[in-house]
Amino acid sequence: MVTSVRPLACAFALSCSLAGVLSAQQKALNPSQQLARDVYQELVELNTSVVTGDITPAANAMARRFRDAGFPEKDIFVGGPTAKKHNVVVRYRGRGGAGAPKPVLLLAHLDVVEALKADWSPELDPFKFTEKDGFYYGRGTSDDKAMASIFVANAIRLKKEGYVPQRDIIIALTADEEGGDHNGVEWLLQHHRALMDADFVINEGGGGALREGKPLLQSVQAAEKIYADFTLRVTNAGGHSSVPRADNAIYQLATGLVKLSKHQFPVELNAVSRAFFERTAAAEKPEMGAAMTALAKDPANAGAAAIIAREPRYNSMMRTTCIATMLAGGHAANALPQLAQANVNCRIAPTSSQAKVKAALEQVLGDPGIAIVDSTVGDRSSPPSELRGDVMGPVEKLTREMYGDIPVVPTMSTGATDSRFFRALGVPAFGVSGLFSDPTVDARAHGRDERVRIEWYYKGQEFLYQLTRALSSSVPIP
Repeated sequence: MVTSVRPLACAFALSCSLAGVLSAQQKALNPSQQLARDVYQELVELNTSVVTGDITPAANAMARRFRDAGFPEKDIFVGGPTAKKHNVVVRYRGRGGAGAPKPVLLLAHLDVVEALKADWSPELDPFKFTEKDGFYYGRGTSDDKAMASIFVANAIRLKKEGYVPQRDIIIALTADEEGGDHNGVEWLLQHHRALMDADFVINEGGGGALREGKPLLQSVQAAEKIYADFTLRVTNAGGHSSVPRADNAIYQLATGLVKLSKHQFPVELNAVSRAFFERTAAAEKPEMGAAMTALAKDPANAGAAAIIAREPRYNSMMRTTCIATMLAGGHAANALPQLAQANVNCRIAPTSSQAKVKAALEQVLGDPGIAIVDSTVGDRSSPPSELRGDVMGPVEKLTREMYGDIPVVPTMSTGATDSRFFRALGVPAFGVSGLFSDPTVDARAHGRDERVRIEWYYKGQEFLYQLTRALSSSVPIP
């Protein structure tokens, strides 16, 4: 157990372990790496597409692996609302007893975005695990079957080593994170809350960035934007197209959309996004870094915001964004349109709300003839997680030991993850993986030829192994 050795011995053991990871591509994988690879391949080659696939075989396969590793049946739950949408939740028992801290929950989703072989490179199949040119290819290799396979393999490794944590470890592998009708986390929290009751959650959403092949920074997701869709609708009496009038539903809607295209929501930082800009500044080019520093000090600094807004990724970190994503209108080629409507997708800063954004849209459009319908079901508020020292400390320490003196940067996802369900309940959730990629060439999740760098898959495995030990122990890594 890492916590039982002296600091020098611990550092030596960790460096030896990392050396094994670094040389994994030059020699046979060690047993824990081979197990992770086998689980990874099994998951990728099971078609768990959120609409056309079946997630239950993957949940059953992972449950079998836990049973075969000696986890008792009472600690393995498999279930879901429909036959094809099962989740698996496993509890790794700790010492327990009076005063034992609540569990840490390791969360990953088993479903993937749809993929067609015809859309991928000819030599690749999205549901065949392919090793090529230093990468693992396949749908879900990055989102999110890398973390799912690592969590399974690491838990089995810990079990074989006889590790007994101070707190329980929960591993939850879930369905429909990618927008399906039966989100696994939401269902489990509603119907089996005790299975998911944790002190905090480790999930996807973070990871490391490479620049010219070298680690640049490690990000920890501690907040995310609120997803909301609004339908903009214009109705009209219509008529014969041979007798046009000024009041045209399509033109009226189009005028409103042009206004929206020119609107920028105000800068709206929170503790996480402010820390993101403060810490990312050191890794950025001088002009961008200076602007980030200035904005973190004063969110009203319009000059700094203008510089940052040149980069779409950073712009979306500063503010709420609303963008037209779908458009429809008219009912016949020879008739004046009776209906025109558009979907506007908003990613709302977590310190704002759907109601505030709807009011802002009404003001921007400035036309009572354009009806705005909130198409999002229910409140999706997700307050940022507190940057807890007992989580951030081990992440920062392990990052320095394994990857060098690079910044650990809190980040706010502009997309959505299942962490939002926990944050809405007041349970902190953190996206951190130790998986590094180059965002300029590796950002392929949901897209063509999705992949993960082989070298960094195994480095991420070791990072999450060490982090799991640190977070599940009552004594921090020395």
